[in-house]
Amino acid sequence: VQLQASGGGLVQAGGSLSLSCVVSGSIFSNNAMGWYRQGSGKQREFVASITSEGRTNYLGAVKGRFTISRDNAKNTVYLQMVGLKPEDTAVYYCASDSRARGNIGLPTQYWGQGTQVTVSS
Repeated sequence: VQLQASGGGLVQAGGSLSLSCVVSGSIFSNNAMGWYRQGSGKQREFVASITSEGRTNYLGAVKGRFTISRDNAKNTVYLQMVGLKPEDTAVYYCASDSRARGNIGLPTQYWGQGTQVTVSS
């Protein structure tokens, strides 16, 4: 299983970015998908997830600003981020999980490489 994340970049506070993660080598529609982030000197933390049935879950700090979605036809999960804050600066990772037929709130089975998001103040 391979995950390819993209879409990171540099944005000013209050700006927007959209991340994408394409999955190959797996039946995407059966996977739960998630986004995590790791800031400099910090532990990796959960950001958002979406189950195979479309149920979503968010870190409290991003609720209302970030939206996770999936396109099963494109084997892709997205993270739309608006109202970005400097504290959102981190390397963002996507993850997939086929266990429990994708009904998992914290997918951790497979990981992609990270994509850097930097929010300037």
